[in-house]
Amino acid sequence: MKFPLFALGFLAGTLSTYLVLTRWWWPDVRLEADRPTALAGATVTTAPFPSAFELPTSATPEPPSELIAQSPPLPAETASPLPSEPAIPKAPPTGVSSLDLPLLQTDLDRLRMRALVLPVQGVDRTALRDTFTDSRGGRSHQAIDIMAERGTPVLAAGEGRVEKLFTSKPGGLTIYQFDTAGEYCYYYAHLDRYAAGLGPGQVLKKGEIIGYVGSSGNASPEAPHLHFTIFRLGPERRWWEGTAIDPFPLWAGPVVP
Repeated sequence: MKFPLFALGFLAGTLSTYLVLTRWWWPDVRLEADRPTALAGATVTTAPFPSAFELPTSATPEPPSELIAQSPPLPAETASPLPSEPAIPKAPPTGVSSLDLPLLQTDLDRLRMRALVLPVQGVDRTALRDTFTDSRGGRSHQAIDIMAERGTPVLAAGEGRVEKLFTSKPGGLTIYQFDTAGEYCYYYAHLDRYAAGLGPGQVLKKGEIIGYVGSSGNASPEAPHLHFTIFRLGPERRWWEGTAIDPFPLWAGPVVP
C-alpha cells in the first residue's frame, strides 16, 4: 500500500508544480496550444510597403578624408565667351572733315566696275593731268581739271540721279549726281550752263549731256575747264559731304576692250 500512495503523491505534487509555474507564475513559457484562443485566431496585419516618396534616398558614400586631401582640386568651369558683335563705325570727331577719313582700298575697283565715261565730250584721256593733290589757295585741290573749250558738252559719268544743282562762289554752277546705289557722288563744277530741262531728281543715263564747260566761280576766264571729282558718301548721304576719291586712275590706263 505504501508504494501506490507514494506514487500518487508524487504525481499530485508534480502536477501542482507544473500548474503553478506555467499557468500563473511564468505565462511566457506556456505552450502555443495552451495560449488563449483570442491570440491564436487573431489576424496578423503587415504594415504596407513604404511608397517611393517615403524611401530614404541613398547618399553617395563620401571618399575617405585622406583621399580628399590628396585629390587635386577640379578646375573651375568657365563660361564660353559670347561672340562679339561686329564693331559699329564711329562718326568722325568734331572738327574733323570727312575728307580726312581714310580712303577705302576697294573704291577704285568698285568704280572701275561701273566703267565710267570721261565726263567731257571729245577729250582724249592721254591729255588728262592728275591735279588731285595740287594746292589751291592753301588747300588740296581734291579734283581733276579737264581742260576744254567753253561750251563743250559735259557728260554724266555714270547712271544716277541729279541730287542737287548748286551755285557757289568757288565752284560756280555745279551739279551733284548720286550713283544708282547711293554710294558715290559725282561732282561737276565751273559749268557755263546746265543742259536744257535738267533738274533735281532727274535720272541720268551714262554719257547723257548735263551741261557745258565754262569758267563760272573762281575759275580763270582764260582757262575754261570742268572741275570733276568723286565722293564716297557717308551713311547720311549728304550731297555736300563725303570722302574725295581721285578719279584720274580711272582713265589713266589703257582702254580695256
